[in-house]
Amino acid sequence: QVQFVELGGGLVQAGGSLRLSCTASLSTFNTYIIGWYRQAPGKQRELVATIGTGGGTSYADSVKGRFTCSRDNANYTVYLQMTSLKPEDTAVYYCNAKRILRNWGDYWGQGTQVTVSS
Repeated sequence: QVQFVELGGGLVQAGGSLRLSCTASLSTFNTYIIGWYRQAPGKQRELVATIGTGGGTSYADSVKGRFTCSRDNANYTVYLQMTSLKPEDTAVYYCNAKRILRNWGDYWGQGTQVTVSS
């Protein structure tokens, strides 16, 4: 069973920044694609960013240009730098992992709450 630990959430004003971290207990961390998801109350969980095994990234249109994902394989950690935050970014943020041609995992960490005030 994979364990994810998400940290770095908090309360910020609109236009502010936060950096989230995700540490995963994956024995071969460098072989996994890591994804960041978020879920607002009463809404479906959505994928907002991914980072590939080679460091390539992709982002949902809603966060493109504002969020940046990076990874530190030596420390089994992925970061999500969030800038120009908007109230609609308010959600619990989770990470997950997958290998190429495989599904995202079934297990989720506790997530970290991001609240952006207007």
